[in-house]
Amino acid sequence: MLIHPDFNPIALQLGPIKVHWYGIMYLLGFLTFWVLAKQRLRDRPFAQFGWTLRDVEDLLFAGVIGVIIGGRCGYVLFYQPGYYFAHPAQIVAVWDGGMSFHGGMLGVMAAAWWFARKRQVAWLDLMDFVAPMIPPGLAFGRLGNFINGELWGRTSPAWWPWGMIYPESGSMVPRYPSELIELALEGVVLFVTLWWLSRRERPRGFIAGCFALGYGVARFLAEFTREPDAFLGYLWGGLSMGQLLSLPLIVIGVVLIGWSLRRRREI
Repeated sequence: MLIHPDFNPIALQLGPIKVHWYGIMYLLGFLTFWVLAKQRLRDRPFAQFGWTLRDVEDLLFAGVIGVIIGGRCGYVLFYQPGYYFAHPAQIVAVWDGGMSFHGGMLGVMAAAWWFARKRQVAWLDLMDFVAPMIPPGLAFGRLGNFINGELWGRTSPAWWPWGMIYPESGSMVPRYPSELIELALEGVVLFVTLWWLSRRERPRGFIAGCFALGYGVARFLAEFTREPDAFLGYLWGGLSMGQLLSLPLIVIGVVLIGWSLRRRREI
């Protein structure tokens, strides 16, 4: 039986300035994106972009803005609209927590659309370029959740060998370490799969479709081990909000992959 370590969520404090581990995880995710983007620009067909390091940095900046705005708006609209509409001043209080991956993804897609127009490249080409570099950031984010002792799992059965007790949950029953399960599925497995698939030139939209399908399936499955938000509980069909939001991703991924393969045959 494992017990969740009592991590201090503050990694460093200099007077009134506090640096949280979760913020460091975001920075590591963005740094990994930057490193991988430089490598990916050497591959076909992205070498034809003719981008410099400055272009990568501009893309990363646009993505950061998209993640923050989209992630916060997604959390407000998908998870607690009643509370935030009654307390609009709290919408901008991102330091109190509350970000949605699905909203962040929509924000990144919007930022990519704007960036693609500015750089005169096809939006789907840009999404194919970006897709394999997102999972490492997801992995760092889940590690931040684990350090904070949040988003713990559902009660695990007696046969589960890695049950973990989360004192923060208010009970001493063993639970699934769902943050680490999501880290493995959404972060490691999805990254390795997408990076391997993208080593060869693929039809436009294929890698982006694989990301949507892969993340949707990984999140849907991992949510079976994760305790749903207390203020939402289980929704339609006994599914969580994360699972319901992942279903459209799975459909989009299948459609996009099918479209890209059919387009290649027609060409």
